[in-house]
Amino acid sequence: MNVLPSNEPTFRQSVDLMFNRAVALMDLPPGLEEKIRVCNATYTVRFGVRLRGKIETFTGYRSVHSEHMEPVKGGIRYAAAVDQDEVEALAALMTYKCALVEAPFGGSKGGLRIDPTQYEEHELELITRRFAYELCKRDLIHPSQNVPAPDMGTGEREMAWIADQYARMNTTDINARACVTGKPLNAGGIAGRVEATGRGVQYALREFFRHPEDVAKAQLSGGLAGKRVIVQGLGNVGYHAARFLSEEDGARVTGIIERDGALFDPEGLDVEAVKDWMVRHGGLAEYPDATHTRDGGAVLTEDCDILIPAALEGVINLTNAHNVQANLIIEAANGPITAGADDILRSRGTVIIPDLFANAGGVTVSYFEWVKNLSHIRFGRMQRRQEEARHQLVVDELERLDTALGDTWNLDPAFKARYLRGADELELVRSGLDDTMRTAYQSMREIWHGRDDVTDLRTAGFIVAIDRVSKSYKAKGL
Repeated sequence: MNVLPSNEPTFRQSVDLMFNRAVALMDLPPGLEEKIRVCNATYTVRFGVRLRGKIETFTGYRSVHSEHMEPVKGGIRYAAAVDQDEVEALAALMTYKCALVEAPFGGSKGGLRIDPTQYEEHELELITRRFAYELCKRDLIHPSQNVPAPDMGTGEREMAWIADQYARMNTTDINARACVTGKPLNAGGIAGRVEATGRGVQYALREFFRHPEDVAKAQLSGGLAGKRVIVQGLGNVGYHAARFLSEEDGARVTGIIERDGALFDPEGLDVEAVKDWMVRHGGLAEYPDATHTRDGGAVLTEDCDILIPAALEGVINLTNAHNVQANLIIEAANGPITAGADDILRSRGTVIIPDLFANAGGVTVSYFEWVKNLSHIRFGRMQRRQEEARHQLVVDELERLDTALGDTWNLDPAFKARYLRGADELELVRSGLDDTMRTAYQSMREIWHGRDDVTDLRTAGFIVAIDRVSKSYKAKGL
């Protein structure tokens, strides 16, 4: 967690300030505003694990922000600075995120105060299983009540351990695999989940650039091709976003910022090569094909078209917001811009695509995985070959007509192969994610362009989300 300036609100206070800014423009019944804003409950657990000849005590949290829909959904992060305030702020963002993209979940979040790099794999498994045991006992991991997912410091491996621990404790639960998402494919996961958040960032930017009026607000023009992009954080989210934008959309990644400094090349960086170097050397230092600087903050404020903060919260704050030159910022991380920095950037005309929309790809594909686990069948299994057979009928008829009429044209073999191939699970997941991101952006855009008192996408997104949460509570009789 970043140490913020003393005059800066905390992460949780920033979320509340942004919530309050949106609520002030809404007409909610008395008391409902507070009901939506406050966190329902937070469970703190302190458990011991025998490691290296002694008992170590760990502190973990699971926060439930809103149960307007159940189960509640939210990742579990492993970080040395995790605390209750951070977990509750992240749980609140999950509530609004799920509402905005119409995933049928309430908001939750978990955290374990641990530096995972200081432990061997077998030790992390013992710790994770014990943490999962403590949460499962209290139905804070459960397919129909509380469904975690990966977050910072966790991944497929930890989710597989949690799923197995739940199954051991609930041997007759046929839906046990749905207790957690982000699992490996061989443990009930879904194709496309690892890339999901980064892919969602790509789809969010594609949808933004489909609207010339919105692009002009960011003082940009044209499409994504050639746009200069700086990425802060080359973890799972930042890596996939940078790779997809450069390889598939023609964007130019000019800067990459990590813990040990940053790389900068105005001609563009090879994202795959940088990632490979990081994996082999543990950082960006001494990377041979670009200029390395230890001052990552200097690259954060370099001139670029699109800035993608994809790591920790609060990286853009009162100390550096005035120096950020990007015309468009898309929040791939949770809360990377503080409330104070948000005010500065908005006053300068910087367009911010907010976290509650921009990084919702993870929870969207987690929703697909949860549905897959409950239905006990992979997507595409029932319809893929039927789809191919129907396409074959069309190709056969075209080729018959060609022969009958004596024409000389032929279907291009490459087109024919693509057309005849039915959609597999990965294609269906990407299609569902693309549709979700487009639809959610449209809902924000309607407010952004349709109301004179809403001048930014974050406020628009909060208004959409809060309105949907309020309608759910009203339907429950509140």
